[in-house]
Amino acid sequence: MNSFRPRPEPDEVARVASTAAELLEVLWGRATTAPVSASQLRVLLVLEHREGLSLRTLTEALASTPPSTSRLCDRLQAAGFVERVVSPADRREVRLHLSGQGHAFLADLRTRRESALQAVLDQMPAIQRTALLQGLEAFCDAAAAQIHDDAQGSGTRTA
Repeated sequence: MNSFRPRPEPDEVARVASTAAELLEVLWGRATTAPVSASQLRVLLVLEHREGLSLRTLTEALASTPPSTSRLCDRLQAAGFVERVVSPADRREVRLHLSGQGHAFLADLRTRRESALQAVLDQMPAIQRTALLQGLEAFCDAAAAQIHDDAQGSGTRTA
């Protein structure tokens, strides 16, 4: 017979998830993001999921300022990670895309980060890894939906 376990409250799950994210930062800190900064990495990740953004839309996605976002993109373009392409619909608008080198950088970074995670996951019993996988898949689906809704302007925000 299974022992009764009350359903965890969202605040308890959020606390544990926050702790897990902090531990991931420590683990992933060992897999350097050089030659890009944390802010530049964020730009690359946004562009990977939303190719062809305008600078204005990227600025909004980053909750930044146009000059800061432009400087980030200038540096990423100079490093060969980002390409600027004139929009065919409006020649005054520039669209941002990850370059092949940008995609390769993110793939390499993920490989290094996954290696760090593998060492931790190897210490967990298989049944707990399965539960973690199921929970993370559900979390990713919910987070992606929330990000999509926010991008569409229909998301709800809480303080």
